[in-house]
Amino acid sequence: MDKKIKVGITHGDINGVGYEIILKTFEDEEMFQICTPVVYGSPKVATYHKKALECQTNFNVRNSADDILDNNLNLINCFGETELKINYGMATEESGKAAFLALNQAMNDLKDGKIDVLVTAPLCKSVIKGKESVFPGHTTYIEKRLGEGSNALEILVSPEIRIALATSDIPLNKVAESITADLIKDKLTVLNDTLKRDFCVDGPRIAVLSLNPDYDANSNVENEDTQIIAPAISELFSSKKVRCFGPYPAESFFSQRHYTHFDAVLAMYYDQGIVPFNSISLDGGIKYTAGLPVVHTEPAHGTEYDIAGKNAADPSSLRMAIYDAIDILRQRDRFDHAHAHPLRRQYYEKRDDSDKLKLDQVTENDTL
Repeated sequence: MDKKIKVGITHGDINGVGYEIILKTFEDEEMFQICTPVVYGSPKVATYHKKALECQTNFNVRNSADDILDNNLNLINCFGETELKINYGMATEESGKAAFLALNQAMNDLKDGKIDVLVTAPLCKSVIKGKESVFPGHTTYIEKRLGEGSNALEILVSPEIRIALATSDIPLNKVAESITADLIKDKLTVLNDTLKRDFCVDGPRIAVLSLNPDYDANSNVENEDTQIIAPAISELFSSKKVRCFGPYPAESFFSQRHYTHFDAVLAMYYDQGIVPFNSISLDGGIKYTAGLPVVHTEPAHGTEYDIAGKNAADPSSLRMAIYDAIDILRQRDRFDHAHAHPLRRQYYEKRDDSDKLKLDQVTENDTL
């Protein structure tokens, strides 16, 4: 895939740092050499933020993703002449609606192939209300809209560590009842496949955290770890489908830096993953929605209402989200191309460890 990637970027919450990190990211003209950015938002709101920040980044307003320009910051007007009120640092119903409308238009264009990947600026899901009451979060919503029956997996990604979440977008008091053997096996399988296809990790090693902080493999206490998580890990490992290990108590696992021996970690719930992730990821990080036919990334931070409009937001996480989305799309293309026509098996596996060539026993259906 040698073409320049079209990166769709939603403006997020207009009262947060969305426009600030977008405008700051594309102050660097080298960004236009690696992608064609397509921002979904409001020209009037973008202009307001640009003046408030005294930013020099220019953008070109386009009517649709069909007429975007290379080497430009394209901005798709999702609101026509509608006036949107900006209240820095406040979660309002209007800001939630604006974030939701931009997200839906970007998702429609992603589905139609008008953009190649989707990067979303932070939004406040509690103020987005619709047919499903409160907005469930990017991961669940994109899975439902664009997943084509696949199960999404939220992964926190940085150069130092990858932490996937077995559960996300649910209250903490619902986590324990959500942990099932099928869930653990499904998430580990998706994570394993993602590491191979999207991150070019051959034979990945995955650590699994325990749900309970005092888990002890030698204990006779019956809980979710001993009855559900540990057996699921053992089943996947013994079947040679996934090289997974654990469960490990989160405190000692991170404090003793055991994570450095693994390619990824599966945490049971959001806080169990995001707290160590933020501590370990020195240069920030991103969230990646894995397991779906589409590529979606977002900054690991939220709307940051406390610094909105103060020209204090760091765009590095958004920039990383753009880089990673492009890298993942290209890696998928390379992986799929390499595995499109697998070679026939040349050696027939048998118990005597002989290297005798048995091409005559290989059927047309035997592949690597």
